[in-house]
Amino acid sequence: MDETPQWYVLRDLSRPNAKLSAFEKLTERGVRCFTPMVKKPIERRGKHGWKDVPYMRDLLFAHSTRDVLDPFMRPGLKLQYRYIYGGFMEPMTVREADMERFILAVTSSVSSKYYRPEEITPAMRNRRIRIIGGPLHGYEGCLVTVRGTTVKRLLVELPMLLAAAVEVEPEFIQLL
Repeated sequence: MDETPQWYVLRDLSRPNAKLSAFEKLTERGVRCFTPMVKKPIERRGKHGWKDVPYMRDLLFAHSTRDVLDPFMRPGLKLQYRYIYGGFMEPMTVREADMERFILAVTSSVSSKYYRPEEITPAMRNRRIRIIGGPLHGYEGCLVTVRGTTVKRLLVELPMLLAAAVEVEPEFIQLL
């Protein structure tokens, strides 16, 4: 088997109230994982607050080799590879550079909005921009325009999987 670590796209089928999620099981074993998180309002014992929850409950990215991940794919462990449509048992992977770019963009932004590929309309892809300065220096992409907002957002995509619109400061934006 190929021994180079890759970003695999996985499905976490464990229940939301499970003691240990697949994310926690994999990180315990030293596997680098990422799942896009959003803040949701919660109420516990009469107190209101915010909690980070996964954007898509079953979406998980793991950076490792097949040899390390295969033991976690047994039927009772509630973890599966996501497979390429039309490919015979070929797990989905994300290019290293694309995933690192996506993680950096999402973690550097205070608030990110996530979109599935079918949710992105041509009207949202208004102008091509480049970021000059700040934590996202050098990033290029589309300026997301949503009616009624004044916040400037850069669209960062994982092809055919997910896109995130991350906040950028107007002074860092250069139109292309």
